[in-house]
Amino acid sequence: MIPALTRSPRFRYAACLALLAAALSSGCVYRPNIQQGNLLTPEDLDKVEIGMTRSQVRYLLGTPMISDPFAPHRWDYVYRMQYGRERRVDSAHFIVFFEGDEVTRVEQLDTPEPPRPTKFDKKKQKKLAEQEAAAKEAAAAASRAAPPLPPDEEPPPGTPQPAGN
Repeated sequence: MIPALTRSPRFRYAACLALLAAALSSGCVYRPNIQQGNLLTPEDLDKVEIGMTRSQVRYLLGTPMISDPFAPHRWDYVYRMQYGRERRVDSAHFIVFFEGDEVTRVEQLDTPEPPRPTKFDKKKQKKLAEQEAAAKEAAAAASRAAPPLPPDEEPPPGTPQPAGN
């Protein structure tokens, strides 16, 4: 038996409204940026040289993301960045090959892309630009207010002299 309450039009309206609200709110779920691996800049990669030791490479680039126990002669530095709901994914892959304890060659499969500015970065840049503009304006106003006297000119008569002259 179905209770009389569930057959009422008000209950059906409320149930439909609740279902609609749940369906609409499910699309508003926050998805954070997901960053994985070692972010290496082109400057970092250029510093790796043939003949460097494992400890020098680890100091320079950090611990490798993938250090295969079955291939100890190879270190993989992998980076992946997924921006929230966007489908675009930034990735980079850099491989260092060793023979014994020294680097023999390096490969760069994907190039790292510079990180994209966030809203916070844009606000910070705007605030710094405003502060620089205000400082320039204050300096310009100060220079207009009292132009400096050339060193060989005497101040006009009646101008107070600094102490010590």
